[in-house]
Amino acid sequence: MNRKQIILASTSIYRSQLLATLQIPFLTSAPDVDESPLAGENAQQTSLRLAELKARAVAPRFPHALIIGSDQVALLHGEQMGKPMNHDNAVRQLRAMRGNTVVFHTALSLLDAASDQIQSEVVQTWVKFRRLDDAQIERYLHKEQPYHCAGSAKAEGLGIALIEKIDSSDPNALIGLPLITLVDMLKKQGIKII
Repeated sequence: MNRKQIILASTSIYRSQLLATLQIPFLTSAPDVDESPLAGENAQQTSLRLAELKARAVAPRFPHALIIGSDQVALLHGEQMGKPMNHDNAVRQLRAMRGNTVVFHTALSLLDAASDQIQSEVVQTWVKFRRLDDAQIERYLHKEQPYHCAGSAKAEGLGIALIEKIDSSDPNALIGLPLITLVDMLKKQGIKII
């Protein structure tokens, strides 16, 4: 039996659904952190810092729990692509990404709030986007409205139609929570999944 409470420091329904597949009890808690990249940070550094920051933001509310933080940053031609937040920004992102490969850096942190020990790792996913015309981009955005999704495309939804190829060591990383990595981290904390 698992002894420590597990907290997902996220309000993402997709991360929650992914974690639920492991069939372990957990609660969610909003981390409420500023997700802006810092000057001079690369995509991997930004995603890792934010994953750790999210876990630490929730820790005071759950001082004896294991807290999962995760963040994702998309990188195209050396430029970070965050959440578009609105239609016009999403159009710009998808136009820039069409026909190109985007690297998604998905960071995962598992914080033992009681000991302040943290495990962190970044999983990269390479996504080749189809050559979409402007009308296809508009139709997709009106149907899915992925304005709170890094890179403006949800692979777990209709966004899969925008993608030509995905290459990753963890198929769940692109959706936002690298479960293969998480299982390994939980095991080091004595949490057995099966």
